[in-house]
Amino acid sequence: MLHATKGIVLRTVKYGDTSVISTVYTELFGIQSYLVKGVRQSTKTSSGKASYFQPSALLEMEVYHNELKQLQFVKEYRWSYLYEAVLSDVVKHAVAMYMIEMLQHSLKQPEANPELFYLIEDSLKQLDKGNETLTANLPLYFIMHLATELGFKPQGNYSTVTPVFDLQEGMFVSHTPAHPYYLEGLQAEVTSQLNELQFYNELEHIKLNRTIRRSLLESYQNFMALHIADFGELKTLAILQEILS
Repeated sequence: MLHATKGIVLRTVKYGDTSVISTVYTELFGIQSYLVKGVRQSTKTSSGKASYFQPSALLEMEVYHNELKQLQFVKEYRWSYLYEAVLSDVVKHAVAMYMIEMLQHSLKQPEANPELFYLIEDSLKQLDKGNETLTANLPLYFIMHLATELGFKPQGNYSTVTPVFDLQEGMFVSHTPAHPYYLEGLQAEVTSQLNELQFYNELEHIKLNRTIRRSLLESYQNFMALHIADFGELKTLAILQEILS
């Protein structure tokens, strides 16, 4: 059956001489794999079509969907949003690739989650338009809110009574835990701020030095790994830390 859906490209690999298989997070069906025929042909009609399926691309798609099959088919596709800076700006592109790899490691089931789709879509659009501070803080915001959509929203908030964020338990607590996975001081306070933010432009008002941001990125990767089975390590983390420094 043919369906119209938005999609966010997560990964694309070559298939045969002229086609690709693309992993796409869709608005209607969650994460799906699509065979896209002919996009790598060296003809006038196919020229540039492969660019539609680069990671982070935001698409409008017409797809054939069969729940009994693991590989679906794309009939038509076009941009739903055309980036101005994400694909050309080194820093923004590094942030986008980090977010995409975070999703690759986090999304284990194919079920649709429209709210998660909108979080990803909105975050990539804000990245494209945002200033330097928003761009640098967006990965931290994205992880906190991704955790919420995946079902393990950090509980509580930073205060004099609960000044420690326990990464393993996913909550703010009164005392440092026996294990090493926790944040305190400024890192716990910033985590609480990010968790409660409602609007992207508020990221412009969070001022962090590169040491704090670098440490938070590492801690947030640990946070995700503690709550998602077989999460693994992100190759883009070191690249992002270097670029943001």
